[in-house]
Amino acid sequence: MPHQAGEIRADCRVTGRVQGVGFRWWTLRMARQLELRGTVRNRADGSVEIRAAGSSEAIARLRSALREGPPHASVNGVQEIPPEADLPPDFRVVR
Repeated sequence: MPHQAGEIRADCRVTGRVQGVGFRWWTLRMARQLELRGTVRNRADGSVEIRAAGSSEAIARLRSALREGPPHASVNGVQEIPPEADLPPDFRVVR
């Protein structure tokens, strides 16, 4: 789905202890609550990749939450990554 009017993107990679701790499912719930669209996936290097689009307020809230992560995670950093092609019309976990 193309970029929608008034929408901004957040494309980032979260590092630390972020796999095996429910990070993707926590991100999915948060993104849906914030009415974002996009994807979250585990990467082979142990990081989690998030690609999201929505209102500037919702993206700001997501970025802030990603720095903390869910209770069992330990976030070392959140890095901006180059955006990819269009995002889906909803938010989903992908492999």
